[in-house]
Amino acid sequence: MYPGHWAQVHPDKPAVINTLTGAEQTYAQLNNRSNQLAQLLWDKGLRHGDHIAIFMDNDIRYFEVVWAALRSGLYITTINRYLTGEEAGYIVNDCEAQALITASTMQEALGLHTYAPNCHTWLSMDNNLAGYDDYDEAIAVYPAEPLAEEPAGGMMLYSSGTTGRPKGIKRPLPDHHISAPQSALGGLQQMLWGWNENTIYLSPAPLYHSAPIGFCTATLACGGTVAMMPKFDAQEALRAIENFNVTHSQWVPTMFSRMLKLDIDRNQFDLSSLQVAIHAAAPCPRKVKKEMLNWWGDIIYEYYAGTELNGFTHITPQAWRTKPGTVGQAILGVLHICDEDGNELPTGQEGIVYFELPEMAFSYHNDEQKTKDTQHPKHPNWTALGDVGYVDEDGYLFLTDRATFMIISGGVNIYPQEIEDAMVMHPKIADVAVVGVPNQEMGEEVKAVVQLAEGLQPSTDLEHELLEYTREHIAHFKCPRSIDFEDELPRLPTGKLYKRLLKDRYWGKGDSKIV
Repeated sequence: MYPGHWAQVHPDKPAVINTLTGAEQTYAQLNNRSNQLAQLLWDKGLRHGDHIAIFMDNDIRYFEVVWAALRSGLYITTINRYLTGEEAGYIVNDCEAQALITASTMQEALGLHTYAPNCHTWLSMDNNLAGYDDYDEAIAVYPAEPLAEEPAGGMMLYSSGTTGRPKGIKRPLPDHHISAPQSALGGLQQMLWGWNENTIYLSPAPLYHSAPIGFCTATLACGGTVAMMPKFDAQEALRAIENFNVTHSQWVPTMFSRMLKLDIDRNQFDLSSLQVAIHAAAPCPRKVKKEMLNWWGDIIYEYYAGTELNGFTHITPQAWRTKPGTVGQAILGVLHICDEDGNELPTGQEGIVYFELPEMAFSYHNDEQKTKDTQHPKHPNWTALGDVGYVDEDGYLFLTDRATFMIISGGVNIYPQEIEDAMVMHPKIADVAVVGVPNQEMGEEVKAVVQLAEGLQPSTDLEHELLEYTREHIAHFKCPRSIDFEDELPRLPTGKLYKRLLKDRYWGKGDSKIV
């Protein structure tokens, strides 16, 4: 389904609610405004397979832009709102967007024209930005009627750019209309987690990220309501579950950690409406997940997948309790664990995680080499995204780390994730990253970079306390030799840690930037 259907079934039902302000957009409004924008884009010459981009904060109007593309056979690229103008301009140009929609709050959008000379339609919501037309005035002259033909569009989202320039992840557009019964929108959510028109989905993360925008779009395809947080706050998230009777939600592990560390009575908020809580984006420390299960009950599900959607694993809370730490069994693709030469490894042995599909499911826009780099040397329909893990005798995948962050110290492979998972449980640690730093004798040594809990100050005694705590929980050869303290780690609201920025400081690359 899509909003055009639900606008007829329940036009006055809230499609999207801003959890902070209470502002709403109904299905009738979402349908009408997305139609108007679709009409404008058609009038500007955009046709099936063309591209638009959106560069905005979380806003209830975000979805009308997305649906305008999805009901017009267009690709839409959602741009990380924390990028600089130069970085955002690179994406607008690289994705070949012919239209960009932004908002007056986005001062970074000023001057993007110089980076994307082929983009001809520039629209800004609310007060005009220099060089932009007023969005509301522009769409107001177009009818709130669907286009004569509504081929299904799709998303072309960009990698986070932790290793060089981000690249657009492109999949073929569907070969049906947006209203067709075979539309895949929301199908996964319905099958695994019971999405339907009664779903109230809490989205606590930035909408530019693949999982939040994907799950919000699925909710609207199913006729449910999106309860959108403008920005994540641990206590406000709990309050939103109670205030809006949230039934479904999705999180990243850092959000769990921050909720667990709140100095509150955990019975303070009524969370009884919550039926399903899903987490992804990064493996969750076992102790964190166990505490969340003890608090929220057996409603916490987990999946592992990339924006590339080259494979997908899933685990229920009940199954996770029997196999703590797993990210589940494959429900899309066949798992293979291989060494660096592509040789398949035996059960239980760590290696690069590949998924096998009948054919290549994606490509990186304008980058054949990067696409090829994901492919197995002998089987081009096996692809890997850089994760390391193993599969047990029952087919459950356990992730150990990213291959690019593995530390080799004295010839021994050390995976930072295990160390981070142990250290983050200390009550005096708000956030932690573990990296390899130069060591003349060992090649690399283990370094922890710690963000302390609020109100604490770094000291030699505290460093010794944290190191001793770590030695109590993991093997000594894996433990950090030292700790550096930072006021805040470079982590975006998606939960993504730009570890490369930390590591580069120790390897003489301090001018490295997020791009």
